Amino acid sequence: MGDGTFSIRRYTPADKEAWNAFVKKSKNGTFLFDRNYMDYHKSRFEDCSLMVCRKGALWALLPANRDGDRFCSHQGLTYGGFVTDTVATAGDMVTVLTLLNGLLREHGFRQVVYKAVPWIYHRVPAEEDIYAIYKVCGVHLAARDISSAIVMSRRLKWHHSRKCGVNRCRKDGVTVQRSDDFEGFWQVLNGNLMTNYGVRAVHTLDEILLLKSRFPDNILLYTAVRGGEVLGGTVLYLTPQVVHAQYISASPEGKRLRVIDAIYDVILNHDFVNAPYFDFGKSTEGDGHVLNESLIFQKEGFGGRGVCYDRYEWSL
Repeated sequence: MGDGTFSIRRYTPADKEAWNAFVKKSKNGTFLFDRNYMDYHKSRFEDCSLMVCRKGALWALLPANRDGDRFCSHQGLTYGGFVTDTVATAGDMVTVLTLLNGLLREHGFRQVVYKAVPWIYHRVPAEEDIYAIYKVCGVHLAARDISSAIVMSRRLKWHHSRKCGVNRCRKDGVTVQRSDDFEGFWQVLNGNLMTNYGVRAVHTLDEILLLKSRFPDNILLYTAVRGGEVLGGTVLYLTPQVVHAQYISASPEGKRLRVIDAIYDVILNHDFVNAPYFDFGKSTEGDGHVLNESLIFQKEGFGGRGVCYDRYEWSL
């Protein structure tokens, strides 16, 4: 479907190379939008990703899936609105949103669920989509989760309890290191999640190992070890602007020894001091209505402060 200037069509596997090349040159894309990442769980979703062209040249991508009569920013991704490059303007995005809504109505969709890319991931400001959905779509804010992020060039002082944890680990012989022992950490992670929440990690061990093999420079594991035993760890996702903590977990003994403090001493004060941002991830549940106060206290103790992850919805 098109208006003479813009056209929108559905992504097909034949477009993979062009899709991935556009993600790499975009102003707000990350490796999560690479099809080698997105498609690892393609059997779980009916992919309905779209490609927008302007006068025949690729202008934007929209990672998405179909869920009944809902058109959703891809539900297998934490974020995922329009991926654009530096030529995208507010006026053009308004035109594209108008065109998109018409296309979705023609294909039987009744509702849109939209997750914009949070601003800390932008290499160049890229909130034209947020303005356009407000102007064109009668959008409402359906969910607002809060994450805790650090501007690494302006880090805040740590809470004294975090510093005490680092000192304790040093005295108790805990070693922090980059590691490939995903199996050892996954046992800690799933044990912790099952005990506290009755769930397992979003990624299975096989899935994270597959993704690590595809993106060895973007997915890293740090572990805290004593006597050969993994006591805790964190999985980091590295993107151009943000080092993101995808998973953070410790065993009961690891919690007693405060190994997470030691792990983040290495990450924040040594290995990634030159990163633009560090993002600890969300501390909320239930579309943001439930705040895990103990979890966000820990993240804020490292100097993290609020960045919102929003989900918008509108009817067609």
